[in-house]
Amino acid sequence: MTTTLPSSALPSQVGPPTFTLNPLGPESLDAEIIALPVIPGDDELIIGPGAADLGDDHDLLGHLEFEGATGSAGEVTTYAVTGSGTLRQILLIGVGAQRRDDFRRAGAALARAVRDRTDVVTTIPAADPEVGLEPFVAGATLGSFLFHWRSEGAPWKPVETITLADLGDDQAAALDRAQAIARAGWRARFFASVPSNLKNPAWLAEQATSLAAESGLKITVWDEDQLAAEGFGGIAAVGQGSATPPRLIRLDYTPRKAGRRTPTVVLVGKGITFDTGGLNIKPSDGMVNMKRDMTGGAVVLAVMTALAEVGCPVKVVGLIAAAENAISGTALRPGDVITHYGGRTSEVTNTDAEGRLVLGDAMAYAADKIKPDALVDIATLTGAMRVALGQTMAGYFADDDALAAQLAEASDISGETLWRMPLVADYEDKLASKVADADNAPGGPGAITAALFLHHFTGGVPWAHIDVACGDAYADVHELTPGPTGFGARVLLSWLADADPLAGVGS
Repeated sequence: MTTTLPSSALPSQVGPPTFTLNPLGPESLDAEIIALPVIPGDDELIIGPGAADLGDDHDLLGHLEFEGATGSAGEVTTYAVTGSGTLRQILLIGVGAQRRDDFRRAGAALARAVRDRTDVVTTIPAADPEVGLEPFVAGATLGSFLFHWRSEGAPWKPVETITLADLGDDQAAALDRAQAIARAGWRARFFASVPSNLKNPAWLAEQATSLAAESGLKITVWDEDQLAAEGFGGIAAVGQGSATPPRLIRLDYTPRKAGRRTPTVVLVGKGITFDTGGLNIKPSDGMVNMKRDMTGGAVVLAVMTALAEVGCPVKVVGLIAAAENAISGTALRPGDVITHYGGRTSEVTNTDAEGRLVLGDAMAYAADKIKPDALVDIATLTGAMRVALGQTMAGYFADDDALAAQLAEASDISGETLWRMPLVADYEDKLASKVADADNAPGGPGAITAALFLHHFTGGVPWAHIDVACGDAYADVHELTPGPTGFGARVLLSWLADADPLAGVGS
């Protein structure tokens, strides 16, 4: 996958590695670099597939003992190879207890170890393909991620090809799915990384249009005049202070075997391409990373483009409410009252609580016009959630236990950790406004009251709200190289790739 843009302002970006399958052992593949899995045993370390043949010529276990290796997930021990053959290096990479997280960390460690190389052969997923293949691919892909805007070019490049040895064509479908999910995570991180002097609502709509054509999606875009005419008061109000007007982007996916009874899921993403806080301006430290405030929209776009590749069996509509929350003479003011799509009104007591205003419009439209079987919104919505859960975990709310359970299972599979939060009805009174249906900034507990605000726009559709406050965080841990996390693409795709993602929902 290459990331190309219609603007010449952004330098050419690196792409993720390509993965290939080969049923042969690594010793048969004439490789310069081979990576083998190291498994902690009861009494000593065990080297996984490929070690038996390579070990005849190399004392790999002795080297591990000399280096004090433990086999913990992601631990890398390098063994240099001398001689006249092609092989120059053996990487011994720990896979710990061989859980999904362990394979993901091993993949990321491998990616970091082979930067600027053309190819590497590895048997790490072959240690347990059913458990390890998908997370290994995710780790190696996201561990290769890099965004740059440097005059001299990228400071390093990901390895071009990772050959998965000891794995045959029976794993081809699983590898295709794994790459689609991992690359969606890459794409979400990329869009969250693009600076806002290039990224604005119109630019985001252009990117969605190009990707829709590549992915076979139907696309509809509302401009500022259409938004105003059709009553999208929240999106219009948040975007009215910017020189770059707002957009609502709709993407439609229909599976090949869809029929009249095929259910529909709607995904709604917050697409605030830059957030100054508006007239309730953010402090400078809080504003510097607000190019990432469209992470929810980036995730929805990335997910929509990968649905066909993962074989999603349900119809999916993606809605991205895109606006720039700017400061000007026409900006939204504290005390303004806006009318959302469908007629509900909000008193704006804080212009920095703008995400829920644009989401409300898109959710009300979904409930009214699309009438889905489930509605899920995803947004970098509250700082309160980051205080509660930190930078690598997202909170989610749901009014349907079956939907909540589906997302929890997808979280376990994807490695993007969700923690269910309570939708506490006792806090509903905090939303009260003296002049409108609701106050957009009712105060603490901030994540819960934000979820309660959004709940009024669901139209009774089974709903989940994912607050990815970690999405606009800066990460450099495990599979995440430095940059925004792009949290959400993998968990949503893991859910929607299930054979029955709506099992029990609404019943």
